[in-house]
Order: sequence, then C-alpha cells, then structure tokens
Amino acid sequence: MSNQPTYPLMPHATASWLVDNTALTFEQIAEFCGLHILEVQAMADDLAGQKYTGRDPIHSGELNQAEIDKGQTNPEYKLKMQRAPLAVSRTKGPRYTPVSKRQDKPDGIAWILRNHPEVSDAQIGKLIGTTRTTIAAIRDRSHWNIGNINPKDPVTLGLCSQRELDSLVAKAAKRAGIEDDGLSDQRLGSDRDALIEELRAERVAQVKAASEAAQEAEAAAWLAARRAEGISDS
Repeated sequence: MSNQPTYPLMPHATASWLVDNTALTFEQIAEFCGLHILEVQAMADDLAGQKYTGRDPIHSGELNQAEIDKGQTNPEYKLKMQRAPLAVSRTKGPRYTPVSKRQDKPDGIAWILRNHPEVSDAQIGKLIGTTRTTIAAIRDRSHWNIGNINPKDPVTLGLCSQRELDSLVAKAAKRAGIEDDGLSDQRLGSDRDALIEELRAERVAQVKAASEAAQEAEAAAWLAARRAEGISDS
C-alpha cells in the first residue's frame, strides 16, 4: 500500500472553503490540502492572485463535521481524509486547447477539410476542439477571418498527435468505403516538411537581416568616428 499522503481533489478550492467556514488553523488547512501555509494565509487575507470558489469537503465526503470539530478543538490535531477523492476523467465534450494555440485552430480545420473531406464535422470538432458552426464557416468561406486562414497540418501546429489524426482518417475512410492508396502518409509528410522548411527559411532570413543590420550599424559608427576625428584634427 502506498504511503503517499492523499489530498483533496481540488486542494485550493477546499482550502478556501475551510478558511471561510471553519476555525481550523492555517497549518491544519495547509497540511490537509497539501499547500504551503503562505498560500492559505494569502487566501485568508484576500491576497491570492486568483480567487477560488470554495469547495465543501463535507459534501464530497473527504471530511465530516466530527473530524473538523476535532481539529477546531485541538490546534495540534491533524485532519484525516475520510474518503479518498474519486479521479475525474473527461470523456465527453471538445478537447481543451491551450490559449496560445487557439488561433491556429482555423488553419488546422482548413487543412483537414482540404485533405480529408471524408472526415465528418463531428470528428473534426472532437479532434481539434471546435464547433460545427466554425467548421461550416471555414468550409463555405464565410468565416470572419477567412482571408488569413492558411491550411496547415494540425499535427505540426500541435493541435493533435499524429496517431490521433491517422486513427481519425482511417476510421473516416473505412466508413466512407475509401481504399487506402498509400498516398496519405506521403501527403502528411510533404506538408509537414514544407512547413518546417518554410520556418527554417524564415529563421535564416531573420538571422541574415540581423547580421546585415549589425554590419551597417558598425560601418555607420566607424564612419561617424572618422568624421569626428577629421573635425578634431582640423
């Protein structure tokens, strides 16, 4: 059996509730929730950068009132988890995409629509984490930003893994009765290689431009120094 301590499913939210609804010490709350005491202190003083909505550990079964009463009576008492929190697995709804990558979604959607029209809107929505309305707007070119959308491999953009995309395409092809002609992998590779080569070329151009700018600045400084010497000599 593991000796690792068990903490609430939502430690910060639980700590916030205990701060607001009990007379437990900051040390007791911090230890039970697996937090630093200064985090709990910040919650109590409303100094936390993020305000948490309290989560009742009694309702979840992680604590009961008797256990809280023991802690309030004895500041040295260490609260005991009454029931280990149940792991929550997300099985429905669109996948979460980091904010930094959300602007790339239209490009990934456009790429799938162009290269794999057999994939359904529902499948694209689940893979990329988008809505059917957005997919339809990109398909019929009524999207508000259609002029700036460039089809790019969603794997290269980091919106999904190659395994996820391959599995999706295979399922869609099977459902549509399409034979695998062996060209899909080549197409995936060529698009990805082209994008990588484009990024590499941009990087080289940027380095070259920076180098030329530095040389020009150095030459200008040298010329200015020579002119200054000429003025001082006269």
